[in-house]
Formats: sequence, C-alpha cells, structure tokens
Amino acid sequence: MRWQTKEQLTDLMVSLVHHGSVTLSGEEKRLASFIYYKLNHLDYFQNNPSNLELHRMEDGRSYVTALLKQSTKKETIVLLSHFDVVGVEDYGVLKDLAFQPFELTRELENCVDALPSEAKEHLLSGDWLFGRGVMDMKAGLALQMSLLERAIDEAWDVNLLLLAVPDEEVNSQGMLQALPALRQMADKHEISYKACVNSEPMFQQHPGDDNLYLYSGSIGKLLPGFFCYGKETHVGEPLAGLNANLMVSEINKLMEWNTDLCEQVGTEVTPVPTNLLQKDLKEEYSVQIPHTAVTLYNLLFMEKNLQQWESALLGIAKEAANKVEEFSREKVKQYQQFTSFKEMPIHVSVFSYEQLLQKAKEKHGDQEVDMRIFSVIAANSHLDERQQSIKVVEEVASLCKEEGPMIILFFAPPYYPAAVTEEDHKLMDVAKDFIRKWKQDEKIEFVEQRYFSGLCDLSFIGKGDFTAKERLKDNIPVYGTTYSLPFAEMESIQMPVFNLGPVGKDPHQWTERLNVSFSFGVFPSIIGDFIKMLYEK
Repeated sequence: MRWQTKEQLTDLMVSLVHHGSVTLSGEEKRLASFIYYKLNHLDYFQNNPSNLELHRMEDGRSYVTALLKQSTKKETIVLLSHFDVVGVEDYGVLKDLAFQPFELTRELENCVDALPSEAKEHLLSGDWLFGRGVMDMKAGLALQMSLLERAIDEAWDVNLLLLAVPDEEVNSQGMLQALPALRQMADKHEISYKACVNSEPMFQQHPGDDNLYLYSGSIGKLLPGFFCYGKETHVGEPLAGLNANLMVSEINKLMEWNTDLCEQVGTEVTPVPTNLLQKDLKEEYSVQIPHTAVTLYNLLFMEKNLQQWESALLGIAKEAANKVEEFSREKVKQYQQFTSFKEMPIHVSVFSYEQLLQKAKEKHGDQEVDMRIFSVIAANSHLDERQQSIKVVEEVASLCKEEGPMIILFFAPPYYPAAVTEEDHKLMDVAKDFIRKWKQDEKIEFVEQRYFSGLCDLSFIGKGDFTAKERLKDNIPVYGTTYSLPFAEMESIQMPVFNLGPVGKDPHQWTERLNVSFSFGVFPSIIGDFIKMLYEK
C-alpha cells in the first residue's frame, strides 16, 4: 500500500500542497487531475474504471468522485474534502516557500524568534509541518485517500464515495455543482447515502484550545452589506452634503465584534461578526466628497432564520442613521460659533434592498429597472458576485436618489445554511459511543460539538432550514443571474453530517501548520474506526 505509514501520508499530503491550488487559479484546475491520477493507480479503480470520475464544471474546473462499492447493502458513506486554498501574500518574504512544507519548516528554524510563542514551541518540537494548505485541508484529503486505500486492501464491508471539490474557500461552487451528480450516481450505481463525513481540521474555540472535536454539523453564514448613499458636495462646502465614509464608519462601530449579534445554542456560541470589505465608490480623485460607500460583514449563525437577521441588521442601520443625524447636528452647532451658517437638517432613511427595488419600480416601471439591472451585471461580468451585487445596489439607489441620504441593507453571496445532524438520529448514538470508546480504551478524549465554526461544504448536504430560499431572491441583488443555490437538490439529498479531521493550528495565517505526529500517526486509526462504526449501525 502507498499511503498508510506516517511517512507515506506526509509525502502524499506534501505532493498535494505542492500544487498551489489557490481558488480560481490554474493550479486549482490541475490538482483535480492529479488527485484523479493518484486514485487511478489503485487496483480497484483499474478494475472498476467507471467508479472513478473527473467531473468538468461549467467554468472549466473539476471535482473528483471515487466510489468504492464492497457491501451488498445500498448504504454509502460520503467522504467529503476540498482541495483549494487561500492566497499566500501573508507569508511576506517567505511566500515562495508557502507551498513547500519541508523547505518552509526548515527556513522557519532559521528565524524561529519571529514566530508567535505557540508556533515557536510547535516548530521546535519537531512534530509540526508548516505551509499553506497543510491544515486546511490537504491533510484531510490525504487521510481520506488513505482510508479508501485501506478499505480496499482490507476488504471492508462498506460502500464509500470520496468527493473532492474545488472552490470551498470562495463560493462552494464545487460542492453545489456536485449535488446533481450525487443524485445521478445514486441512481446509476443503485446506492443510497447514509451519512457524510468531512475531514476539515479541528478548529480552536479560543486561543490555546487543545481539545479534540467531533462535529455533528456546520455553522451557517450570511454576508450582509450596507450601502450608504450620502449627499454630494464640493469640499469647500462640506456641510452642504453628507460624506458616505462617515456613514459606513458609524455602521462599522456598531457591527465590528458586536457580541449582541452572537448566537448561543446550548454552550456553543458563534464567533463575533467582522468586516470583510469597506470602501467608498469614487473611482477617481476629485474635490467632490465620496457620497457612496459600502461595507460587508461576515456573520455566522446557527438557528436564527434570515428574517430574524434582517430585522436585527435593519435595527443596526437605523441606529447608525440616528448617530449620523446626531453627529451632523452637533458639528453644525459647533461650526455656527464661527459663522452664521444656517443648519440644514439631515435625515437618513433606511431600506432593505427589497424595499428600495420596489420604490425604483414604482417610479420607473418594472421593465426599465430590470433592464438596467441586467445591463449592470452584463457590463460587470468580469467582477465577482460580491462586486456585482454592489454595482446593482448602486444603480438602483441612483434611481431613487431623492430618497437619500439613505442606508440600504442587502446580502451578497455566498449564503451557507446551518446544517446539523438531528439530536435524536441513530447515528448520534454512534458518535457518542465513539467518543466513549476512545476515551476509555486509548485515553483520547473528544468533545462533541454541534457546529463546525470554520464554515464548510457540509452546509449544502446536511439537514438545514431552507426557508431562506424565498428571502434570498429578494435581497441578494444578483440572485437568479450570476448566483443561486440549488435548493431542490439540497433538500432532496439531505443526510446526517459529521466532521472529524486532523489537528492543526492557524488556518488562513502564515503560521498554518499540522501536527504530523498525531494526524498521520494516531489519527488514521481513529477516523477508520469512526467510519466503520457509522456503517455498521
């Protein structure tokens, strides 16, 4: 066998990392073929070539499926992984080594004092390997490939379907386009899906957290945006206008790390929201103040529905509008000590995108507004869905400029439903038995966690609340054109989901690293045991 020892698994993972498969890069395209090539060397797929497929996506990228069918039962467990990674600019002068784990780790030994204390300790232990993707999540993919090889060699009485997809780090297009293929494969091979096991690495709940986690679900994500439409003016007369940068600043003070927007379910709490984009929309320098600006936030959730979040976020927008009005009144009053400037009261309106769109259509007609939106999207086809969404809101706001100044709440792609395995499902008993067994027999203690907080593709395959589908089309400006979700396929394919993966630290940071000794020494037996326990239930 090729991928069973710690050294073999390390070499396999490093070969995957060598493909710098940053999302939407050429290497992301090439890595799918490399994974297919590696799996095709297994005798089982030489003898069953139709069970291994490289699926071409609409944009030229590919995902891989590898079906091992060794049981007389129809039940099949899906092994899910993604092979794209985020960029490497954060590595600075070391970015040329980011995809060379052995070389990077050796180089870090020469500048060990530049590392944070925990990373320094891990480096000096000799148990950890550094590099982009070693943790998130090429170690998990390597482990699943190893598990497939082991199940073949030892003739496990199981059916397993390995699914390796691109694009998880951006829009999850790999997973979303794989959903119809999963349905087709179920019909073609006469199988049914019992559960899906992802192998994303275990995420810290807080700095210094060394717990081992078994997750039975995945957290949801919203990307709310606030479009601020102020009032243009010359910098020589700033009090005659309203700078949109002031407006987004007030929103950011209310949104960033706002614990009131954290959701708690049992003992689990979502991370605080944080800003992912903030800018004004002036495209060139001039002495006109920026009168349009936008800001986007990462907002994670568990049980609240989209309508509840809309209400809370509109409340934030209204509070920001009040603060802008108060600020303007105070500053005008202070300025009046120098001059007889007459106050022009500022009122900031707040709308959802749905409300603004309705106003635009009432003023200009459905056909005119729809044509303008289509034209904006077509003219900006080179931009991603978030930038396109901003352009559409800007266009619709310009059609209603007499409503300004105003703050418009909208949502940008992507949207991730929260998905969990039901507490009373029989496979939850397996998870609990698994935790008890390893604690008792091997003194390895896992903590059961309902929601994997790192976001993952389980959101689209697990059991979730899909009531948002009616609200998304009214509040994501590009929904139904350049972005949509296959809710019918998502609902038809729902299955229990779990995440059990290796141990690493600092995903999406230049200190990303993997505990090789545990992940490739101890963990292969753990994940193999969990898969067999799930299948036998």
